[in-house]
Amino acid sequence: MTWRGCVLPEWMQLPVEQGADAGDAIIAALAAGGVDYVFFTSGSEIGFYQEAIAKAHALGWPAPRLITMTHEHASLNAALGYAAVSGNPAVTAAHVDAGTQHHGAAIHTAMHAGLPVLITAGCPPTSLTGTSPAARNAGGHLWLQETFDQHSIVRQYMKWDRRMQLQDNPGLITSRALQVAMSEPCGPAYLSIPPEVSMQPLAPAAGSFPSAQQLGLARAPGLEPEGAREIARRLVGAKNPRVVVSGSGRNPATVAALMSLCERLALPVVHSASRIYLCFPMDHPLMLGAADLSDADVVLVLEADVPWMPGPHAPGPSAWVAAVGLDPIKRKIPTYEFTADLRLTADPLLAIQAIEAEAIALIGPAQVRVFGERALAMVEIARARRSKLDTQAKSLGAKTPIDPLWLSYQIGRLADQEAIVIDDTLPHNRVHEYLHCNRAGAYFFTPGTSGGWATGAAFGAKLAAPMRDVIAVTGDGFYMFGTPAAVLWSAAHYKAPFLTIVYQNRSYATGTVRMAKMYPDGYAQKSGFDGGYFDPPMDYAKEAEACGAYGVNVRDPAKLAPALKKALAETRKGRPAVVAVWLARHLQAD
Repeated sequence: MTWRGCVLPEWMQLPVEQGADAGDAIIAALAAGGVDYVFFTSGSEIGFYQEAIAKAHALGWPAPRLITMTHEHASLNAALGYAAVSGNPAVTAAHVDAGTQHHGAAIHTAMHAGLPVLITAGCPPTSLTGTSPAARNAGGHLWLQETFDQHSIVRQYMKWDRRMQLQDNPGLITSRALQVAMSEPCGPAYLSIPPEVSMQPLAPAAGSFPSAQQLGLARAPGLEPEGAREIARRLVGAKNPRVVVSGSGRNPATVAALMSLCERLALPVVHSASRIYLCFPMDHPLMLGAADLSDADVVLVLEADVPWMPGPHAPGPSAWVAAVGLDPIKRKIPTYEFTADLRLTADPLLAIQAIEAEAIALIGPAQVRVFGERALAMVEIARARRSKLDTQAKSLGAKTPIDPLWLSYQIGRLADQEAIVIDDTLPHNRVHEYLHCNRAGAYFFTPGTSGGWATGAAFGAKLAAPMRDVIAVTGDGFYMFGTPAAVLWSAAHYKAPFLTIVYQNRSYATGTVRMAKMYPDGYAQKSGFDGGYFDPPMDYAKEAEACGAYGVNVRDPAKLAPALKKALAETRKGRPAVVAVWLARHLQAD
């Protein structure tokens, strides 16, 4: 048959006469939309996922694989990690309002990640007891689960939300949710499904429906020609240009395109104050890291929410700034004071290509000479920066407790070009400065401000790239936020092993370092920062072992490199691994 002129695959015409129900249609729509995994945390009203997926596998129908997660926070972070590495949509399934709330701060992360994730949840039944298998039959808790507006828990973080109704075509509504999540700018959608709906036999007309792709995924616009010419003209004529990056690397193809543009014009690249994806090779001579922008005369900001920190290192008042991205005015941020001379809505890849095409026509012999001189200068600056970093770390190599820079240096030596690094550390650890990630899709930093993202994201990343090393780096406070036991169990169970390296200083930077800056010589500091420490800590190595993972605690700086190599070797044998590295506490002696 056809749906509005689109030929539907045979399997999407569900066999209504064989007892197919709405749950079968939901699963069929997910499979048709390119969903490989459903990250699932059990709940009676979402049991249709188990039944419909098992039925599809038994009958040879396409269906995603169900991945059991023992905590919803880990589940959503895993979905984000999978979507980030694979580029495909991912789905979570949570138990009513309580499970939705257990997604917790990962919902915040999902909003800022720009990734196609569909968050689904059950709704409690409201049918009278005994009227159907989907009714309030299981116990008194079913009355307590009903809220006035379950969606209000997540609505301000979502692109789209909807409660599925009995009159809906369930396959169509599921495809619509995926269509919204997968259309640029990508982002999370929330769909709740009552058991009265999921268990409802399909009417004959509901057995067919379009996929998300047949509904049509919206493409982001290209850069309008006049804007591309203006940016190109400014960059070609600049004396001290800078390109600020953060989120453009979500599309791996932008990395090579940006290299081409920057190498042609000798454009130095800097990280924004809110880096997320690998947008430019870390070892490239034109990569300056977190550089000062105060002397820049032309700044191109590519897909960055917070392009720089206001203050002395921000671009000066005479600098010309262009901001380009899928949402250049940052509508999701209520208060936004960053100025720009030009803001353009465009797909980063198309924008980079358009700017380079315009720039080529403007380059003459004089410009080639200027670009060559600037490129040579950048090579020396990059070499000096790397040498200084290495010298500083090596000078701390015998210090005890282990210095965080020595640990960061060793992580940089451990992660090869094929590795994927999931970074959930704070800036003072400076691990990104020691990494040598040059391959597109090799580095991801937590997209929002919620700690605890790394372990779940690393599990999802390993599912997406099973042949590559996946290394999560995190502080111990964020590590505990990430419900690591739940993640490690799933990683062991599904043979998706990754390495976690924990900076273990037993301190909250917010409750110590930040407090000292906010209240210098204050009462909290004088009394020892009560609330700023969790010392003595739990034994992360034993926790890992209890989950079926390899675990080791390291205190000797001379044993650090061998311990990291041993742990990575364990992951290559199929076993998740955790290395907890004992560091000094913030602002207090051990």
